[in-house]
Amino acid sequence: MAHPEPATAGAAEAHGHGTGEARPATGRRSPALSGRVRVPGDKSVSHRALIFGLFAEGTTHITGLLEGEDVLNTAKACAALGACVTRTGEGAWEVTGTGGRGLASPAAPLDFGNSGTGVRLMMGAVAGQHVIAGFDGDASLRRRPMKRVLDPLAQMGVEVVASAEGGRLPLTLKGSSATKAITYETPVPSAQVKSAVLLAGLGAEGETVVIEREATRDHTERMLEHFGAEISVEPHGAHGRRITLKGRPHLVAAPVDVPADPSSAAFPLVAALIVPGSDVILTDVMMNPLRTGLITTLLEMGADITVVAERTEGGERVADLRVRHSRLKGVEVPPERAPAMIDEYPVLAVAAAFAEGTTAMRGLSELRVKESDRLAAVAAGLAACGIAHEVKGDDLLVTGAATVKGGGPVETHMDHRIAMSFLVLGLASTDGVSVDDVAFIATSFPTFMPMMRGLGAVID
Repeated sequence: MAHPEPATAGAAEAHGHGTGEARPATGRRSPALSGRVRVPGDKSVSHRALIFGLFAEGTTHITGLLEGEDVLNTAKACAALGACVTRTGEGAWEVTGTGGRGLASPAAPLDFGNSGTGVRLMMGAVAGQHVIAGFDGDASLRRRPMKRVLDPLAQMGVEVVASAEGGRLPLTLKGSSATKAITYETPVPSAQVKSAVLLAGLGAEGETVVIEREATRDHTERMLEHFGAEISVEPHGAHGRRITLKGRPHLVAAPVDVPADPSSAAFPLVAALIVPGSDVILTDVMMNPLRTGLITTLLEMGADITVVAERTEGGERVADLRVRHSRLKGVEVPPERAPAMIDEYPVLAVAAAFAEGTTAMRGLSELRVKESDRLAAVAAGLAACGIAHEVKGDDLLVTGAATVKGGGPVETHMDHRIAMSFLVLGLASTDGVSVDDVAFIATSFPTFMPMMRGLGAVID
């Protein structure tokens, strides 16, 4: 595999695999932000493009791939499982897949660093193959729950050869080329669990069915169809869906143009809303309706966001967003919206800190099992910055103020989204906000600091 160039030097040490030291930073009160930028490619689509390239016959050409550490670890895993993975330029990659030959057992454990998406999807990918594979990650990933994926995979015939306590990493799976097709209702809304079951279903005879009570991001379903699988999606209940995949499809290489990541766009977007005088354009942002919960919420709060040049590229809706400083008001965010914005709640809490009144974010249990307990981490960060808030069960209530003092240091808990959210808060606060470590930002948004500085943000 060609060695990826950007955003990787020294990253292993910075992420707990070595002896790297924490890198603190401070976001300070900034002048009006302005400019036109494209945030990196969508992380969810990037992971999946590599994985489907691994399975497909022929060479998949990918453009706009997110070259953060999470995705690069998935690229390395695909190479270890038998694909030829080559970087041909900035964001441009080629994956020559195994076609019908089946995956290869990797010589060493697959190390996914900080990536829950990468490891859970790849567990599903391995499940339907006659291979034995080890899975590992950094200290943060080793704490995250894996049983939610292992349980349905076990029903399909996968054997957990070894695991840490509670089914956590490091663990070893023995896949089966005679995977059983099942009908599985996800106990919690999770695109990762759904995707793992569907990927395992590629090796099963018959139809694998996943039922979700709350619709989650559908990139796996879209990409399965894009690569030639037979898949159907039907409504289920008030907010859910029933997904049916016909097993053992012949997947054929298909080009993937990765749109800009809406979860990454959330940070310059909220920064432009809260820093007075700002006027920023974000280009090529994915507008998949199962990913735009944050934009829906901010518009309800009174945000000045104009959607420009909406179009379809590579099977996904994209658009440019013009974002201007706005006077925001508190709103009620219903729990059924959580799957469409689960990664954006930390930065929504930042926007809520500057809104008039109280913003109530309901049903955030899934935040407790992310890279950190994000609900607790956000609450602690708000407290460190003197922002009125309350956690009631799985709900977060934030009461905004006309003036936010700031403060810190905010403990990021090895979580990239906590780090970026509170640096953004610092840009509109009187005293700035310091965070204890920004090393982990490279997992999802390696260009965050220079891009924000290019818009006029003061971060040091």
